[in-house]
Amino acid sequence: MPSTEHEHVDVLIVGAGLSGIGAACRIATNCPGKTFAVLEAREASGGTWDLFRYPGIRSDTDMFTLGYPFNPWPEHQAIADGPMIRSYVRDTARKYGVDGAIRYHHRVLGASWSSERARWTVDVERTDTGETLQLTCGFLFGCTGYYRYDEGFLPQFEGAERFSGQLVHPQHWPEDLDYAGKRVIVIGSGATAVTLVPAMAEQAGHVTMLQRSPSYVIALPGKDAISELAHKLLPARPAYSFTRWKNVLLGALFYELSRRRPQLVKRIVRRGLERQLPPGFDIDTHFRPRYDPWDERVCIVRDGDLFSALRSGKASVVTDRIETFTERGIKLVSGEELEADVIVTATGLNLLMIGGMALTVDGEPVEMSDTVGYKGMMFSGVPNMAITLGYTNASWTLKGDLCAEYVCRMLNHMSAHGYARVVPREPDPSQPRHPFIDLRSGYVLRAIDRLPKQGDRPPWRMYQNYARDIRMMRRGPLEDEAIAFSRALTAAPSGEAVPA
Repeated sequence: MPSTEHEHVDVLIVGAGLSGIGAACRIATNCPGKTFAVLEAREASGGTWDLFRYPGIRSDTDMFTLGYPFNPWPEHQAIADGPMIRSYVRDTARKYGVDGAIRYHHRVLGASWSSERARWTVDVERTDTGETLQLTCGFLFGCTGYYRYDEGFLPQFEGAERFSGQLVHPQHWPEDLDYAGKRVIVIGSGATAVTLVPAMAEQAGHVTMLQRSPSYVIALPGKDAISELAHKLLPARPAYSFTRWKNVLLGALFYELSRRRPQLVKRIVRRGLERQLPPGFDIDTHFRPRYDPWDERVCIVRDGDLFSALRSGKASVVTDRIETFTERGIKLVSGEELEADVIVTATGLNLLMIGGMALTVDGEPVEMSDTVGYKGMMFSGVPNMAITLGYTNASWTLKGDLCAEYVCRMLNHMSAHGYARVVPREPDPSQPRHPFIDLRSGYVLRAIDRLPKQGDRPPWRMYQNYARDIRMMRRGPLEDEAIAFSRALTAAPSGEAVPA
């Protein structure tokens, strides 16, 4: 039975990963009068960077933009590995004094909003004891990312039970996995696969990347030479700011060019592949996607390590479909059989909005697929709640930190005006609805029917544009026709509670 304890905080942050720690730091700094707590289902902070422990795990965007702007990334390593990022996140929490606000083993099951009380009642399960409890908060801030972290996506492979070797999913990497000198197949072509293949090739006998279809893959240097030069010529803060904006603008330029001149970008990517791959390599089969750049995320190869592994013969790429697993490996539709001692299914993740928590507003369940996103972080008809949703075409933290700043602005605005409730209105029904996440990746398409929608114009439309979002979220007005602020409820003559 739930306990009767109802501790109250002004802001309840769900998730102690990169986003949650950043949000806590912003609230502690920008809203010093607000009480807050951070609930984390796992036993440690760091989110993605603590959970995923597969060989070679690293950022797929540069750390000068993935890091927090208020606590600059201290290294010259632009593409950093998981342990470095995990340490950075935890060091930031300690530096800003928010580590003590984290409550581990607290999984949020659901939250119920009461307009009469102007607060959320949040149901929590203790993952270490099984106990359930409730907390209340004035504002709920979901910093859970959009992946399901307890279970990755695994297609149904015919005959998988027959395979006599080890079958591993990167999301649940065994600490004692020994692949030294062994034959390894990595199934997949995304960021995880292109990271795993060169990392495992260092010890394995041979690694085969088996893909159904290619992805866009480009090589970037692990260290940022311009950042190193900037730090020699400028003080630390200006050097960091220069590097950060340089990377923001270059990333935006590449994205815009990809959308407007996809054929040109395809030629640029191909020329890079021709320089990296061995002479005569079949680029058309293995590295020529059927879609345009940025229809799905582009995979980054640090220092070209994947291509180095291919050139050395320690790794190879096979593009084919799986017919069935066999006792010795995998039989392909072409008839070829790949033998393996270890098979890694880097087949992707599952999407899960707001950590899977169930929401109700004044007793009515909220169906997230019926809502429309407001500024990419709040939802129509859902009061006093926001989420962190980063960019799909750039570093997550660029948008994530803007979300945290915006929440702080909103909380301070509400306190200054005596508001107790803020809720995005339902947009004009005639406005077209579009998918909330504008990618054609498999993990998005599998969940598209369960996701919120977005409109076709601001503030209901997301543009994946950092400079534009700065104007809207850091400097734009908080009150507009699409959002309603109200004070505490008072009793109408009929006895019905209404906003003041």
